[in-house]
Amino acid sequence: MAAVRQFIRIAVVAAMLIAIQNHPAAQQTPAAPAAFPKIELTTGRSLVLPTDFDIVRMAVTNPAVADATVIQQREILIDGKAPGTISLIIWGPDNQRIQYDVVVQQPISNLEQQLHLLYPGEDIAIGNSDGATILSGKVSSTNVMLRVGEIATASLPKTQIINLLQVPGGSDTQQVMLQVRFAEVNRRAILTAGLSLVALRPQWAARVSTSTGTSPGIDTINNELTFADFLNLFIFDRVHGIAGVLHALRQTGAFQSLAEPNLIAYNGQEASFLAGGEIPIPQVSGAAGNVSVAYKEFGIRLNFTPTIAGDAIRLRVRPEVSSLDFANGVVLSGFRIPALITRRAETSVELRDGQSFAIAGLLDNISQNDTDAIPVLSSLPIIGPLFKNKSKRQEQTELMVLITPRLVRPLDPDEVPPLPTNSDQFLKVPAEGSPTPVPGGLGQLEGAAGTVDAPRADTNQNGIR
Repeated sequence: MAAVRQFIRIAVVAAMLIAIQNHPAAQQTPAAPAAFPKIELTTGRSLVLPTDFDIVRMAVTNPAVADATVIQQREILIDGKAPGTISLIIWGPDNQRIQYDVVVQQPISNLEQQLHLLYPGEDIAIGNSDGATILSGKVSSTNVMLRVGEIATASLPKTQIINLLQVPGGSDTQQVMLQVRFAEVNRRAILTAGLSLVALRPQWAARVSTSTGTSPGIDTINNELTFADFLNLFIFDRVHGIAGVLHALRQTGAFQSLAEPNLIAYNGQEASFLAGGEIPIPQVSGAAGNVSVAYKEFGIRLNFTPTIAGDAIRLRVRPEVSSLDFANGVVLSGFRIPALITRRAETSVELRDGQSFAIAGLLDNISQNDTDAIPVLSSLPIIGPLFKNKSKRQEQTELMVLITPRLVRPLDPDEVPPLPTNSDQFLKVPAEGSPTPVPGGLGQLEGAAGTVDAPRADTNQNGIR
């Protein structure tokens, strides 16, 4: 009987639990908090809020955003001070209470009206979030989008402007690859002609020279002629001791340079690229003449900042190519410091994806004629030209800088192209019977982490099989 009574108690308790779970009150879920009424105003504006009961007291969460003052028993004056959202709670008699969400926005109403007057028919909306002004909507062209952003920036100089306006044909890509091509060709030609006359006698010696080259020297001790440059035409009469040196030389040279740096940058962010090096430059400082070393960069440099504006790309670009020039260098404290030949361009342009622009070009032609003459003798008829020296120099330089921006996206793993590497291994195991075995019998060890060179399994530490 005791077991029966215990079973009956358990059954009754279970039935009560089931009834409680099935009761409608037990199945009710907590109700979501009701949304409070919203009050919107702009910074620097005020609003009078009436109430249905006498105001006993009130509170605001952040007086720096908006402040409230009771002006009558049933009226409150709300002043907007800074962008943000606060809570306003008002108490009345008999525990009456009401709460509001006060939203203070930037004073953009006048700006929005002005934009609608300037660009009627354009879908332009202005909002704000955490102190930033957001431009959104769709406009008809890139020019309208850029001009709206410039007007908003000028109207609100202390506010961050986020331009989210869209144009037809715009791309979602936010990365730009800039291709820059430097092409330079330099040609030069130099022609010089001059005559030097030398007389060497036992009793005396004389020399007349108009040549820009090195004239033969006279060794009076040994009664000999010395030459420092043999690239001349030399005539010598041993009987009379008279010699003539004709310096006629033609120099030609050509220089061609092509540099193509490529660089990727994110929209609105500056990117920098340098392929070259640094040269040490000694600097003397202090009364004691202490010498320190500073480094100056040279080579191929590219700096640019892209701004994607719908279907156009605005670029602030500064390409530069520099090379060492030892011919025009200087010697300081025993150090030879080369000069730098620099080609640089800096500008702002606007292009579309794949378009090219020649942002800089140079065509430099130099022609120089020099004549050196000995007075009186050069004016003599017939033999006068023998006492003259002529030099002619011509140089031509052509330079062009071409840029091409492209909108790019990252590659998926199956789209990555093979790298330009040599597939041949540095150390290979020779085939059986090879006449030129690798010293030490080095082979390869295959592992999960990669492929590394290692001794063969049938060799000891000294590489002897």
